[in-house]
Order: sequence, then C-alpha cells, then structure tokens
Amino acid sequence: MSDQKETKKGQINIELDESVAEGTYSNLAIINHSVSEFVVDFINIMPGQPKAKVKSRIILTPQHAKRFLKALGDNVQRFENAHGEIKDYEQPPIPLNFGPTGEA
Repeated sequence: MSDQKETKKGQINIELDESVAEGTYSNLAIINHSVSEFVVDFINIMPGQPKAKVKSRIILTPQHAKRFLKALGDNVQRFENAHGEIKDYEQPPIPLNFGPTGEA
C-alpha cells in the first residue's frame, strides 16, 4: 500500500502494511506513565474468561499523549455531532492482576 507520489515539503509519506491495516480489536485500555512516557496497553477481554492478553502496547512521549488526547476528543465530538451522544454505560469493575504498576 505504498504511495510513491512525490511529497510536498513538510509532508510525510506514511505506509500502512496489510497486517497492520486489519487492526486489532480492544475493549479495555490500561494506561501507566512515568516522567518521560505514557504506556497504553490495549486488551481484548472476553466475558467469563479469567485471563486476557495485551494485544498491543503503544508508548508515547507526554507531548504526544496530550496531542493524542486532543485529537481523540475532537474526533469524538465530530462523531457525536453527526450521530448523537455516545452513551457511557456504567461498567462493573474488572479485577485486574496486571504486572507491575508505576514507573514505565
């Protein structure tokens, strides 16, 4: 899926290979941070199953985490403007036994 067109100054040519383009489903995210980074683990937890695995881990600088928060908020706002409010249903707490916490 590589685009070989000439890019304008300041533009980045981003490639998306087929295995990444398929995406990974996640219904739980666990976020930890240190002074220098944010670590976001995406998990697919199935009802009734006592075990789940991290499907993807993304590590961000604090600046990129803040930009991501803003971009996600902007996209949620546009989605809700087009489709109505996203309902945030109360979820029962999920007991987690998930490795060390704190410094990443």
